[in-house]
Amino acid sequence: MKLISACLLGINCNFEGKNWKNQQMLEEFAKGELFPICPEVLGGLSTPRVPSEIQGGNGLDVIEGKASVVNLQGIDVTDEFIAGAYVALKIAQTIGAKEALFIEKSPSCGCGVIFDGSFTGKFKKGDGVTAALLKKNNIKVTCVKEEKIE
Repeated sequence: MKLISACLLGINCNFEGKNWKNQQMLEEFAKGELFPICPEVLGGLSTPRVPSEIQGGNGLDVIEGKASVVNLQGIDVTDEFIAGAYVALKIAQTIGAKEALFIEKSPSCGCGVIFDGSFTGKFKKGDGVTAALLKKNNIKVTCVKEEKIE
């Protein structure tokens, strides 16, 4: 069993209240081996929601209290991102997931590259909060590229 970003399966849970449906991921889901989650929703954020970015570091820095997650309105949503990450970790441990298939660039799920915190569409190296927490707990995180929005 693997975790997957729910938005990749066509669930309208991204910050815009839309999704990043990926046909290949839907085919994998049909085999019954994927467990959909949205860490931001699990952490208590609404859908849709104000876009958020990590400021002052990356997802691991957020977990370690060295950086924060702030939304476009300047509201600190770090607690919600951390809470969602820990719920995702608990789910992964409960179902025995050893891997997560996550959407790229997200402040929660992004792996390898995330938005840089300036809200200008620029990127920096790093993982989102949930991706970092899962990796820290020996769960492989693979990023899936955005295909389309519906």
